[in-house]
Amino acid sequence: MFVDLPLAELREYLPTVQEPSDFEQFWARQIEDARSHDIDAQFNRAQSPVRHAQVFDVSFAGHGGDPIRAWLLIPREVMADTVIVEYTGYGGGRGHPLDWLNWSSAGYRHLVMDTRGQGGGWRSADTNDPGDGGQPSSPGFLTRGISDPRTYYFTRLFVDAARAVDAVQAHPDLTGLRVVTTGISQGGGLALAAAYLSQGVAATLPCVPFLAHPRRGAEITASLPYGELAQYCRVHQDEVERVFETISYIDVVNHAKRCFMPALFSVGLLDDITPASTVFAAFNHYAGAKDIAVYSFNSHEGGGTTHFLKQLEFLEFL
Repeated sequence: MFVDLPLAELREYLPTVQEPSDFEQFWARQIEDARSHDIDAQFNRAQSPVRHAQVFDVSFAGHGGDPIRAWLLIPREVMADTVIVEYTGYGGGRGHPLDWLNWSSAGYRHLVMDTRGQGGGWRSADTNDPGDGGQPSSPGFLTRGISDPRTYYFTRLFVDAARAVDAVQAHPDLTGLRVVTTGISQGGGLALAAAYLSQGVAATLPCVPFLAHPRRGAEITASLPYGELAQYCRVHQDEVERVFETISYIDVVNHAKRCFMPALFSVGLLDDITPASTVFAAFNHYAGAKDIAVYSFNSHEGGGTTHFLKQLEFLEFL
């Protein structure tokens, strides 16, 4: 059983994390470059057994103008002036519309972004990663292109996440709605990044977010994906500092410091994939109004249906 810091210490855990001096300028350039491409958001009605909502097969221009896929579910009985933009966990993709019924069943418009190059781990994907330069890396995605933040896989993915918000705002029936970002694990990290990098996000709901204080993650757990970092650094001992300099641009603690919209986090105290201290690092540094749901005997599932009900309650009071 994995055990991190005691809860009392976690609530006070405010580590100093590496932050590049050009963090804001780097991301401003990345977003500016992405927005030099027309969003080219397309929403095509999809054939689906879903009956309570209209389902659309979505594409839009992400990092480098690369086409990114998504699903959009618009319930026939809309209960809120809000659209949920959700990102998927590590190794998975958008899958099938039937995989994503919670939010639309509760009356929320819901866009699920596909994950470039992933989808071979547990849920299928439909988006290629043309930006992969093929540099040496450990198995997985966490060290792809890690020698430079401009070539790093997660730089592309973070830009895609921000552009998903742009795509929602380009839909004529969604313009002007409140946008809320969410996701579990990798999706939670992307939700935080998109909240900082996008315009007009009203709230964020990161569940057990991955990519928060990743150096600590690599140092205290051997579980994947953080284990990929440790594996790479074992082989490339002379690149350790460069690896963590690159990943500091991705560390969502640095994104959370710059987010001011309301947020609801979740954490499992027995989580060995995104250890509780890494989640609390992002939560405690978060700049806006915030709350965190603590699941003392849960691991990486982050609360399941119980937490989804908390999210609904949180949005009702938003």
